[in-house]
Parts: sequence; structure tokens; C-alpha cells
Amino acid sequence: MAGRQTIFRGAQIYDGSGEAPWMGDVEIAGERIISLTPPGGIAAATDAIEVDAAGLALAPGFIDAHTHDDRIVLDKPDMLPKISQGVTSVVVGNCGISLAPVTFEADPPAPMNLLGGREAYQFPRFAAYADALRQSAPAVNVAALIGHSALRLAAMRDVGRKANSAELAEMCALADAAMNEGATGFSTGLFYPTNAAADEDEVSTIAARFARQGGIYATHMRDEFDRVLDSIDETVRTANAANIPVVVSHHKCAGPANWGRTFETLPRLEAAAAQHRVNLDVYPYAAGSTNLRMDLVTSDYPIRISWSKPHPEMTGRELSSIAAEWGCDLHEAARRLDPAGAIYFQMDEADVRRVMSSRLAMIGSDGLPHDIHPHPRLWGTFPRVIGHYARDQKLFPVETAIHKMTGLTARVFNLADRGLLKPGAFADLVLFDPATIIDKATYDVPQALSLGIARVYVNGRLAFTPEQGVIARAGRLIGGRNNVHGE
Repeated sequence: MAGRQTIFRGAQIYDGSGEAPWMGDVEIAGERIISLTPPGGIAAATDAIEVDAAGLALAPGFIDAHTHDDRIVLDKPDMLPKISQGVTSVVVGNCGISLAPVTFEADPPAPMNLLGGREAYQFPRFAAYADALRQSAPAVNVAALIGHSALRLAAMRDVGRKANSAELAEMCALADAAMNEGATGFSTGLFYPTNAAADEDEVSTIAARFARQGGIYATHMRDEFDRVLDSIDETVRTANAANIPVVVSHHKCAGPANWGRTFETLPRLEAAAAQHRVNLDVYPYAAGSTNLRMDLVTSDYPIRISWSKPHPEMTGRELSSIAAEWGCDLHEAARRLDPAGAIYFQMDEADVRRVMSSRLAMIGSDGLPHDIHPHPRLWGTFPRVIGHYARDQKLFPVETAIHKMTGLTARVFNLADRGLLKPGAFADLVLFDPATIIDKATYDVPQALSLGIARVYVNGRLAFTPEQGVIARAGRLIGGRNNVHGE
């Protein structure tokens, strides 16, 4: 689509490929990038918007490889936590949890309640969710996975067992319909009770239906603690059986007894990737977050409450402090707080760094936007990777950091014409100051804008500046059958 030109002059260009940056000019018109040239290579136009990018870096808009933004893109479509970081696209539906295709007559079970209550689940088919996205017009693009827990709860009365043949057929039909209606792939959360009873045969049978239409499979593995190697092997066998590319979600070695085991897990994943398309996503923090679960309650690491339905006044406090105040043990305190969410400080920083450094690793926030006191990853992930780990800690070059959140992610999720600065690509762009970009969200103050983001463009439209906030909402459903030229 033709439109008014915008020309960025004198930017340090990170094109998303992982190659070293170079100085140049970039021209966009309508939704697309028109040209990239050395400085002065684009002629001035009388009606063009000129952006002086001297001292700033220009990169493809960041793609959040792992989110639970399924509902927030509808309820709060400005998407300030993400657009303010330079994120222009999010992958929703992770960990087996998706809004479609399932509805509930009562409050949804954990972990489905991470997306909201019964009222959040209004979409018996993916097409209804896609239509709601069009109506909400979020500030970011959305690529959607279909969660295995959602399929099981839609098709089964008892999710505490393996699906029978009729239930499996119903789930496969829902999978086929979702892919026809624009979904990008499939996710499992085998760690969660709504998904744990599914065996490899059930998972691979459903995953194969997504594979038929070019889908991808992302998995919160069955175990990230003592049996993490067994879970990697199960993941690879399942993906091979289904003939589908696989992403290991938020790869970690959890619990102090497993710290350092990335020296085992990463070679196992690398070996698998030599034979099959295997990638992983990772967030740049040594704490995770999900529901408050009895099997995760321990004194081995700190636990902070992110929300509690019966005791909202305890939000943001450490579980050990609450237990001491109540004069009970940790498990009794957790029972009183439930249903609740928690932040678990269960990983080792050295492991986090090794995972991030893997050539297989994409960046995903895994933030929980409905938490009252969320993990800071919701607001800070992407500037943290660039500013703290790449620029300050020199864990890897800035161009590598940007590749992990742009070009690599677009390739893994088959997001055509995104993730790279090149002529013809969609003009999803972030202009930032490489000297000052940094996260400001903390565990104590988790909802804080990052620094150093100057401008964000989505599909060619200026979407955010720190001075003006969210200016336009130009996002759309991407991936799947929307992955055609012009979408």
C-alpha cells in the first residue's frame, strides 16, 4: 500500500540478521520498507517525513517469542508494557494455555486462570478470537498458538487421563479449523495438571495436524527440574514423530540441585537441532512465575506472591514472611493464599547466561499481564537483554541480541517479511539509543517504563514515543494463513 514516506537519516542500522551494524538511511512508505542505503543515498522528497537518527540505532521491531498476552491484546490494546520496550509482535498461546477454542461455565482451572476468569474465555473457535483481534486493533501484531490444555478442556470431561479416540479426533478437528482460521501452531504445558496426563502419542498426533499446515510446536516441557534431560528427549521424540519444528519454552534448569546442568541440557539440544528443527526461548532473569503450586513451594529459594484471590493484601510479599506472620509453615501459608500466583527465584544466573548465549535461543518475556504484582520481565525483558547483557556485560554483541529478538524469531515462527530490515519487509521498526537503553522494572517496582526507546513503528505507522505514549494501534493477526504478501 502506498503512503507518505518517512526517511530515517544517519542511523546505526542493525538489520536483524546478526551481522555487524552499519551507518545508513532507511526509507519507508505505507506499510513497507522501500530502501536502505549508505548515508545520503535517499533523495529528499518535499512531502516526506524526515527523522534525524544521528546517534541512534534502528532495528526491526522486537518479536516477543513467548507471551501470555492472549487477553490483554483485547482488553488493553495499547499494549504499553510491550510497545514501550520496542516490541512490535507477540506470540501468544504458550504453555498449552490459549483463549481459543474453549469456553467455561465456571471459573477456569489453573493454569488457564492466568489469562482471566470465565468471562475471558468467549471463543469456541479460533475464528472468533481472530475477529476479536481485528475489532480491538492492538498496538502490536499477534501470532497465535493453540494450547493443548484449551483443546483438552474443550473436548474432554476428565483431563486427568489420556484422551480416547473420539476426544482425540475432536481435538484434531479443532486444530485443523484453527490453522485454517489463521493460527500459527500448537503449544503444550505438560508440566500443568490440565495437560500432564497426555502421553507422547496424544501430543504427537495433534502436533502432526498442525504440521500438515506448516505450523510450529512450542512446549513447556514435562519437567524442568531433576528430569529435565528426560523431558528434552521426550520433546524431541514427539516433534520427530509429528514432523514438526519445535521450540523448548523458557529453557531452564530449575531448583538448586539442578544448577549448572545447562552444561548437559544445551549439548543435548544442540545435538537434536543437528537432526531436527529445534529452538528455545529464554527470559533474562533468574526467577520464573506461574500459579502458586504446592509442588513448587520450598525453602530452597525465595517465593514472592504476585496475586492472591483470598488475600490480595499479601500481593508483592515473600511467602516466608507471610508464613512467619501467620505462624504457620510455607505450605499452609500457600494453601491459605490459593488461588494465587507467585514468582520463584529458582534458577542460577550462570545458567541463564549460558541459555541466552545459545545459538538456538530466542528472547521471550513469558510475562503475565494479569498479575497484580507481575514479574519485571513483563515490562523490561528486551531493553534488559540489549542494555544489561549485551552492552554492559558483553555477554554477546548487540547485533546478536537483536538477532535473537528479530530475525531468528521471525524465521522460527515463519513470520514472512518480518524480523529483518530489507526492502519489501513490513516496516516494524524500533529507533533506540544504544548508549542508554536499559530496563527499569524491578521485583519491587515491576511496572516501570524502560529507557532509551525513541520511536516505535508498527506496519509503517508511528506507534509509540516516550513523550507521547501510544500514538497508533496498527497491529494485526500475523503468521499462519495470514502469512501472505500484503497479509
